[in-house]
Amino acid sequence: MKPETYDIPGIDIAWCPGCGNFLILKALKKALAELEIDPKDLVMVSGIGQAAKIPHYLRTNFFNGLHGRALPPATAIKAANPKLTVICESGDGDMYGEGGNHMLHAIRRNPDIACIVHDNMVYGLTKGQASPTSRMGFRTPVQVGGVFEEPINPIALAVAMDASFVARAFSGDIDGMAEIIKQAVRHKGFALIDVFQPCVSFNKTNTLQWFKENTRALGDDHDPRDRAAAFARAIETDPFPLGVIYVNEKPTFEENVGLYAEGGEPLPFRSLERGEKLRELMKTKV
Repeated sequence: MKPETYDIPGIDIAWCPGCGNFLILKALKKALAELEIDPKDLVMVSGIGQAAKIPHYLRTNFFNGLHGRALPPATAIKAANPKLTVICESGDGDMYGEGGNHMLHAIRRNPDIACIVHDNMVYGLTKGQASPTSRMGFRTPVQVGGVFEEPINPIALAVAMDASFVARAFSGDIDGMAEIIKQAVRHKGFALIDVFQPCVSFNKTNTLQWFKENTRALGDDHDPRDRAAAFARAIETDPFPLGVIYVNEKPTFEENVGLYAEGGEPLPFRSLERGEKLRELMKTKV
């Protein structure tokens, strides 16, 4: 399968020239093609923001939710039909800010979905306010004296919560990012990928060059199944490590919820038997 399988002819893309989102879109299409995922079997879910537009530019199914609310419908879609590949994708503001609470509970529930977060350390859609991952001292038209709050470390947070799969990628390395996306999609359970990317219009500090100079690939000696070692890598910031940082295989939300304990059909294809089930429900009502 070719990456062009997911192209929408004549699409008008709204991102700024040079935006890291273009590189992430290219890596995503490369990964999906190499995994040979049929567009009809894929559902992309996003919230609000520039990164959240990414499903608009793919020829596949998508659900565009409210600001920060992408993870709950993604969880529901996968639970309703585990045969689908479900990928949730939005920016650092959407996922870690408005959607921060949903991120915590998605990690706890462990649905079998991949979650790709475009982390440019700024709110781009609303023209440059500090986001939850903006570095201390970062100046914006709102934070004129510089950010004074500690940034969220999503990698350390996910490892601390014993997440199922935790990784960090860099948009400037398309092949490396595509490989991590493939591993995340193949992984059974909630897979978080934090992707460093530049915002060329509203973050003149954390540029493509800055990310190149402040990141390094994890060495072959890193064991992602060693939680203590993973947490040690997660809190490193000088430079930031790139790669699969932590893996912990455990039962998924779909398995724990019991709907498929006997290998049943996805919910939309089951016989409803509405009349009989409603009568049983009415009998139980006091």
